[in-house]
Amino acid sequence: MEKLLKQFKIIGKPVSITPFGGGHINSTFKVVTDAPHEYILQRINNKIFQNVEGLMGNIDKVTKYLRANDPDPRHVLTMIDTLDGKNYIRTENDEYWRVEEMITDAVALSSGTAEDFRQSGIGFGMFQKALSGFPADTLVETIPMFHNTVNRYKQLDEAIRNDNMGRAKNVQADIDFYLARREDAALMVTMQEKGELPLRVTHNDTKLDNVMLDAKTRKPLCVLDLDTVMPGLAGNDFGDSIRFGASTGLEDEKDLEKVWLSLELYDAYADGFLGTCGQSLTKLERETLPDAAKLMTLECGSRFLADYLNGDVYFHTDYAEHNLVRARTQAKLVAENEKKRLEIEKIIAKY
Repeated sequence: MEKLLKQFKIIGKPVSITPFGGGHINSTFKVVTDAPHEYILQRINNKIFQNVEGLMGNIDKVTKYLRANDPDPRHVLTMIDTLDGKNYIRTENDEYWRVEEMITDAVALSSGTAEDFRQSGIGFGMFQKALSGFPADTLVETIPMFHNTVNRYKQLDEAIRNDNMGRAKNVQADIDFYLARREDAALMVTMQEKGELPLRVTHNDTKLDNVMLDAKTRKPLCVLDLDTVMPGLAGNDFGDSIRFGASTGLEDEKDLEKVWLSLELYDAYADGFLGTCGQSLTKLERETLPDAAKLMTLECGSRFLADYLNGDVYFHTDYAEHNLVRARTQAKLVAENEKKRLEIEKIIAKY
């Protein structure tokens, strides 16, 4: 790894290189030099992200745009250039590596309080607001049709039709639940295609731990993990945060009595997100946020169900029913979104 680091314009010589973080896609290491200085070294998973050049081009464009408007180094990820002026290297054995500045005196939380969730809403709201003037159509799709729910349902149809593992007969009620909401799932994609919802720069992985918070104040500093930054809908980012963060249960909780949609957490995130970027969104974008939260949950659940029917070929599983359990937690949250629609609309209207 020291040989790799010599190809980047880092300060000092490495004195330690240790595994870092809990990500499942890229391989991440913390580098400390004798300067002293700290960096993050990552190997990009080019099996998942097959267009690394496009991905790193997106990151370069977005971070330069953000830095032009806010030069504070703790507010924007800073990529370290290679000796030949690129922001990544490709090795002889087809590995892709990059280096970025370590944001010090900061934390990324995997779980937290309602206030932490609100602060993450502020962080992603800041990101959305800061990029509201960026031409989203100049970015590439790092994962094509990632949040195209119409296409996700086509994949579910194919999984049901193929039934590779002979599992469909035992989960017909689950299949029926998702297929009954096919028309709902297409709503926002159709609206975007009609020009009713604008294309935005979206993060597409808006979990709590992708916002770096100041270690002392717990206020948001910057957004991390920009690999999935690409053109999309603002509602996708809001909806995925709600899907993951406003649930009272884990994504793979087997006891569905423990899984429901917390309106307290929903309110906290909406307060942070809309209080920060609400004025930069259109009226229709704001009004469709309740739909977005439901549809991101529906989309994710359909993917879990399709993968279960396909034989668990995409998501990592620890046991045979793992993806089915995940699909059922998402179905429970979809039902919760439907049941609590009036309360949710009041929350959105409030902010």
